[in-house]
Amino acid sequence: MKIIAKREAILSPLQAVMGVVERKQTMPILANVLVSAKGGKLSVTATDLEVELVATSEVDVQRGGEITIPGRKLLDICRALPDGTEITLTQEGERMLVRARKSRFTLSTLPAAEFPTVEEINAEQTLQLPQKDFKRLLDKTHFSMAQQDVRYYLNGLLLETSAKMLRAVATDGHRLALCEVELPQGGKVGQQVIVPRKGVLELQRILGNEDQMLEVSIGSNHLRVQIGEIRFTSKLIDGRFPEYSRVIPATPPKTIGAVRDDLRQALQRAAILSNEKYRGIRFALKPNALMIQAHNPEQEEAEEEVEVTYDGEELEIGFNVNYLLDALAAVDGADVQVGLTDGNSSCLIRATQDGSARYVVMPMRL
Repeated sequence: MKIIAKREAILSPLQAVMGVVERKQTMPILANVLVSAKGGKLSVTATDLEVELVATSEVDVQRGGEITIPGRKLLDICRALPDGTEITLTQEGERMLVRARKSRFTLSTLPAAEFPTVEEINAEQTLQLPQKDFKRLLDKTHFSMAQQDVRYYLNGLLLETSAKMLRAVATDGHRLALCEVELPQGGKVGQQVIVPRKGVLELQRILGNEDQMLEVSIGSNHLRVQIGEIRFTSKLIDGRFPEYSRVIPATPPKTIGAVRDDLRQALQRAAILSNEKYRGIRFALKPNALMIQAHNPEQEEAEEEVEVTYDGEELEIGFNVNYLLDALAAVDGADVQVGLTDGNSSCLIRATQDGSARYVVMPMRL
């Protein structure tokens, strides 16, 4: 194998895939990237056995072939070279020779045949949607995923297709985030898959806010997303996601209308004196006024009053302030609605003008 390319043609695919290469590996080959050259294309593949990333670029292929080489070392070499440098990669036996200007590096290799790759995912359906819409789905929901929960199906994000929508749902048992976007061509009704946490975070890293269309292929065990020159593949979590629709209050009888930034800033100030472990704050509601109260074991107290639109009866309810702040940070628009039922039921947070993203926060006993 021998290729000649500008520094950027090698650096760009390496940077795209390096997020899944773990620094500490149980299998030495997982610290390597699979480099394949044929037909004027360089393809770089990295995997951690859960998520696989493949990125391609155009290069001058003098001699085709494929081999695995240490990913981070090659990335560091390319980064350290000046812009526009011409790099030559030449395989010599069990070594990869990297030449650039007056620099020369020799890297160890491992056989390509030993590298684990995912070829076919047997897609049950393929969806097409703008890249920015898919990114929005993940950005608006990812923070509600559980971390290392024994209910392993909560350590990921549910993707659900319907005839017109693609919906993302995440919950850790204390709060829930839901967002949906329209599918230009529609989808298969009722297919549900759970994408693991690492896959979701990696997708967020490589997705941009462009209108460019991407392709999402959903198989029984894998999800594959083609974003321009980058191909992302993730294993799916095998499990049954909770029936989330039961948790979302349909039409809460009590509705608070508030300016999002005013409410968020008041919560941030009150949170300073909340209990560091439980992060509890109390809502005390009366007509057109919301009192936010916090206190901690050092007998310190905070109280904030926020102007709201509310014409119901007086009500007191406790919440984890971090969960409210996360939801308010994700809501689009200047105004928010907070729907309440009573002092023991969850609240529903959404933008006043837009119901495509909804957030449920369970109450706390204070």
